[in-house]
Amino acid sequence: MSAHHRIRIVAKPLACLAMAFFSLSSHADGTHKHWNYERGHEGPMHWAELDPSFETCGKGQLQSPIDIRQAVKATLPALQFTYNPVPPNLTNNGHTIQVNVPPGQTLTVGDQTYELLQFHFHTPSEEAVNGKRAAMVAHFVHKNAAGQLGVIGVLIQPGKTNAAYAPVFDHLPRKGEHITVDDLQLNLGALLPANKAYYQYAGSLTTPPCSEGVNWMVLKEPVRLGAEQIKTFRRIFNANARPIQPGHGRLIKESE
Repeated sequence: MSAHHRIRIVAKPLACLAMAFFSLSSHADGTHKHWNYERGHEGPMHWAELDPSFETCGKGQLQSPIDIRQAVKATLPALQFTYNPVPPNLTNNGHTIQVNVPPGQTLTVGDQTYELLQFHFHTPSEEAVNGKRAAMVAHFVHKNAAGQLGVIGVLIQPGKTNAAYAPVFDHLPRKGEHITVDDLQLNLGALLPANKAYYQYAGSLTTPPCSEGVNWMVLKEPVRLGAEQIKTFRRIFNANARPIQPGHGRLIKESE
């Protein structure tokens, strides 16, 4: 970590950090059933068996991620981002690196306005495009006034070192750590590709409880991160992607 920035590191119990991943994952009694991305009895194939509240992971018909193929060209509303620079506020919740953001960062899609809650990363990308997964993906999680979630997927491929992502990848927390870099600004808008064309479909959370009703918008143009930036993440999470889920004939739209 750079010695030029004031960094505050707080170690928190993972039970508390798990709440930040998605508030929808929490139980009424404050406990959290352990799950992971591995092949054992706590892995994705068994999430639905771990807790009654996770049953949608197995029974849902609109689960995410999916393989994006045979998309239908459609007149979709433009994605309008009102993102401002914010200080990095990073958490390692045991499943991913999550960046929490202050209120006021919004996404407008047609007549819907969503507020950005947080973004986090998966490797490889959870969603595939025509059968191919990217090296990583960033999921930008938003919520509208009605409580509905809208997630922007930003595919990540290897390339040159990306300075816009450096405030995150230069300060990745270890498991159970929460890091705030007080005097460094993260330019949220610069984390997105220039071209905002996208795929849209109805899906779910990709983590337990796998709740459906999520509006997924995956940008077609990937961003590039340096190979070392990707390796730095993979040293902490070698693989944290849910397997591709059945499409069940759902419509995938593609902006013109």
